[in-house]
Amino acid sequence: MRAIVLVGGEGTRLRPLTYTTPKPLLAIANQPFLERQLTWLERHGIDEVVLSLGYLPDAFVARFPDDRFGNLTLRYAVEDEPLGTAGGIRYAADVAGIDERFVVCNGDVLTTIDLTEMVGFHDAHGGEATIHLCRVDDPSAFGVVPTRPDGEVMAFVEKPPAGRVPSHWINAGTYVLEPSVLARIPPRLTVSVERETFPRMLDRRGRLFALQSDAYWIDIGTPAKYLEAHADVLAGALGAPPAPGAVEKAPGVWMQGSASIAADARVEPPVLLGPDVSIASGACVRQAVLGAGCSVEKGAKVVGSVMLDGASVANDASALDAVIGSEATLEHGAVAADGTIIGASAVIAAGSRLSGARVPVQVPTTR
Repeated sequence: MRAIVLVGGEGTRLRPLTYTTPKPLLAIANQPFLERQLTWLERHGIDEVVLSLGYLPDAFVARFPDDRFGNLTLRYAVEDEPLGTAGGIRYAADVAGIDERFVVCNGDVLTTIDLTEMVGFHDAHGGEATIHLCRVDDPSAFGVVPTRPDGEVMAFVEKPPAGRVPSHWINAGTYVLEPSVLARIPPRLTVSVERETFPRMLDRRGRLFALQSDAYWIDIGTPAKYLEAHADVLAGALGAPPAPGAVEKAPGVWMQGSASIAADARVEPPVLLGPDVSIASGACVRQAVLGAGCSVEKGAKVVGSVMLDGASVANDASALDAVIGSEATLEHGAVAADGTIIGASAVIAAGSRLSGARVPVQVPTTR
């Protein structure tokens, strides 16, 4: 069975990280998000994945130079201009010649939904499309999908006001589709599957169904959710180990390869340390993920934060609920807190105090 993964978005809410790296290739606990998604698809019998690309497509080709991941064959459908979710699905299906039942996933949704069960549900109900629904406490920021007892979709209610919510079950962004759905999408036009294609299928009964699931689900597209996804993975939301090759050296302390940790440094779980991490005397690392080659110097603190490969926190500096981009540096005594995101290779001057800031990628100057 084949799948289309929609990975063409610009990831604007995660800038400046996404200026240099497409959102699906950002690491979640030291593994590119897309690789986690591809592993999940392969586990459920998918053998070919079509990546619907738009923004920074060459980054995906560079990541998968052999057009493979594990046992999956990868194909690429690069849009000249954004076509929306439905337009992207139609274009990718045309490029790949899909003419049988297939799966669609959004490239920013991390989930443990049992896709095999979902396909079985789809086959049993005989509809044209099946949508995965997840339950949220406050659905006012989402598209709510009330259903009949057998799972047939009754309506789509976009961002209902608080107090007038017809359901707490929202569209979670994973679909099983028959090829007949493709005929409903005009070719090479910008069309939304959530707001246009699916609602139009409700003009006749028996076409559209939804499977409710309490499986883990998160949209990684905002700084808060990106950090939350790391915390969830550390807490075992996807099982153990939290990253490929990680070994639990102490309860809740996971390491990928060797690390240099001073005897009086505090490493408090849950923590994931990539290969060649260095943590100096008096430093504190707690509830954090450190990528390969990261360094935390004397007296520094990294708490509730993510350091991407090669990032460093200098003496007495602090990263508190922050994301430090690859090769970026917090100089002596600097503080990055409250959802601050530091772009790749940026340098935060000594003594700086940042709260909720966005520090852009540092572009090398030429002389």
